[in-house]
Amino acid sequence: MKKIYVIRHCEAEGQSSESPLTARGYRQASELATFFENVNVERIISSPYKRAVQTIQPLAERLNVEIEMNSQLEERVLSTESFPDWLEKLRKTFDNPDLKFEGGESSEEAANRIGEVVEGVFKSEFENSIIVTHGNLMALLLNHYNKQFGFDEWATLSNPDIYLLHSDSNGVNFERIRNELAE
Repeated sequence: MKKIYVIRHCEAEGQSSESPLTARGYRQASELATFFENVNVERIISSPYKRAVQTIQPLAERLNVEIEMNSQLEERVLSTESFPDWLEKLRKTFDNPDLKFEGGESSEEAANRIGEVVEGVFKSEFENSIIVTHGNLMALLLNHYNKQFGFDEWATLSNPDIYLLHSDSNGVNFERIRNELAE
């Protein structure tokens, strides 16, 4: 059975695409590499954001696996406007997946974007792959496969967080396998 480990990046200094990991985030990335040392990871695909790449770099180096950058894994842009009530606006996009704010993308559009990557990985020859992305995009992917995963579940995601996706005749299922690195 093919397995895809979807990882939310480790603790970072900010939200911009160039925000690096914090000192704690670097320790988490090292622990993440240790966590996966007995998994035969054949492929790593990452958001090109600095914090995502730095999250998986120690493991990629340890395994001598190239990190494939994929812009479809970049964080979802809620809007190009700054909203003081952004959290409430984000909640509304979980309730209405077609809702779209100025300069942003809807939940449906973002879920389709990461879903294309996941489906491509399931169709590939690799048995164990890792996808490194961001919290909102990860939550929208999980919501795509199980509508019970919504805004409240997004709010419980940690940095880092790991979900294991597997596909069988019943569709794609997932389970949370690790978030203790955030402690």
